Amino acid sequence: MPSSSSIPPAGQANALTGIGFKIASVCVFVAMASLLKASQGVPAGQLVFFRSFFAIVPVVIYLMMRHELAAGIRTTRPMSHLWRGLVGSGGMGFGFYALTKLPLPETTAIQYATPLLIVIFSAVFMGEVVRLYRWSAVLVGLFGVVIILWPRLSFLSGGLADASEASIGAISALISCVFAAIAMMLVRRLVQTERSATIVLYFSISSSIVGLCTLPFGWVMPTPEQFAFLIGAGITGGIAQILLTESYRHADMSVVAPFEYTSLILTVVVGYMLFGDVPTLEMLIGGLIVVGAGIFIVYREHRLGLDRKSANEANTPQ
Repeated sequence: MPSSSSIPPAGQANALTGIGFKIASVCVFVAMASLLKASQGVPAGQLVFFRSFFAIVPVVIYLMMRHELAAGIRTTRPMSHLWRGLVGSGGMGFGFYALTKLPLPETTAIQYATPLLIVIFSAVFMGEVVRLYRWSAVLVGLFGVVIILWPRLSFLSGGLADASEASIGAISALISCVFAAIAMMLVRRLVQTERSATIVLYFSISSSIVGLCTLPFGWVMPTPEQFAFLIGAGITGGIAQILLTESYRHADMSVVAPFEYTSLILTVVVGYMLFGDVPTLEMLIGGLIVVGAGIFIVYREHRLGLDRKSANEANTPQ
């Protein structure tokens, strides 16, 4: 039996549990992305369908195990879920297309721009006050994104006709960040009244429908191996979403969010071992800059949250 001095305090234990769930979710999300990338030749809309439809299975099982299925289905904001689903499906589609055209670590590094865009959109569209520290971090992070993209932007001097598939993939990855940032802003509003499981479930359903609507635009008959990869991507995506939800159940977002960036290390390793992707110097330098900026923004959000809490406590009558 461990001595009492080796047992962490309750708050610390919860934080460690949350971090563990977060790292597990990152690992499973990387597995999902790897399975999707291995499904070469399958259109992006078809990838969205399989990823979303089969993600419903583990989510429903999870809700049933927690006896929350009825509560998870119940909602008072169906149109908000529909909009979140449409925007999120757009981001997913562009992101999956990028995944088929770019190395795995490069796609991941570009998509780290999403938190930077969330700060910009929150200030512009939601009136959130963003001060000098966060604006500086956003500018530094966007500079890192430009470094990653720079080798793919050669078409700017020759016109779109000279754009390679990798260049189009890089632009698609950036567009997916825009959609993802807007989707997260919609989620911010949904979480005020809706359960996390409800948001996940209705997103999976709506994005499955959106993916299915791309059928007339050219689906392919997957090989048995591709079928296995696609179904596996959907199931792992659902499991990863559950793990992510559990991480936020045990610890504050500011505690677990920085561990999202462990995916950069994982994708470099997995990309090299499975797909022969060798990270470029621009990707590594730009990725590290974006990661640093993202971690600073998370830290700053945490400090602002503490300051607001202290101010509220000071203004509360005793």
